[in-house]
Amino acid sequence: MTLKVATTSVERNLARFGTVVGMDEVGRGALAGPVAVGAAVSPGVEPDAALADSKFLSPAARERLVSQAARWAWPTAVGMASAAEVDELGMTAALRTAGLRALGALTSAGVRPDVVLLDGSYDWLTPQEDLFGASRGRDAFVAVGQPRVQTLVKADSLCSVVAAASIVAKVVRDHLMVSLPDPGYGWASNKGYASVAHREALARIGVSAYHRQSWRLLQD
Repeated sequence: MTLKVATTSVERNLARFGTVVGMDEVGRGALAGPVAVGAAVSPGVEPDAALADSKFLSPAARERLVSQAARWAWPTAVGMASAAEVDELGMTAALRTAGLRALGALTSAGVRPDVVLLDGSYDWLTPQEDLFGASRGRDAFVAVGQPRVQTLVKADSLCSVVAAASIVAKVVRDHLMVSLPDPGYGWASNKGYASVAHREALARIGVSAYHRQSWRLLQD
């Protein structure tokens, strides 16, 4: 399969609204470890390197590209929500928490996002009112300027700035998973995802503090 290289056409079009930030998540489907959200700032010029969705890049390619992606889309940030926060909040609110942490880091670096280009069809970043009128994350959303959110299916494959965010988030999360204490789960190879060896280790060793304990970790 030919690798699809992302372009800057979508983010250039959105630039009429101001500063464009690309955003993508990694780790949503993992059994263990945090969910991570990468954020990258569109510089309005073409990247020197051909960027693509991190899922379709080899680990070696991601490591080779991450510094180039981060320099081109500077500043970048990665926000995380821990496995415990995923258990407590649920995935949508955990993604929002991680995304707002990433935007908060950009704001601290002097970038005020006007538009967030978000991979997918659903806006999980903007706080929604619940049945009781509360809105989790509203204060954090206001603190980063309440940016407009533009969703786009396959934005991580189509848009260079989202591809950059995807690559940075994937590399940062992978490095974190490899650094965790490992009594035999195989973090270095599975990065917390549900490999056969990971499932077997769960049955043999049990669940760790790094696992999402509200998930179905052991197969019947």
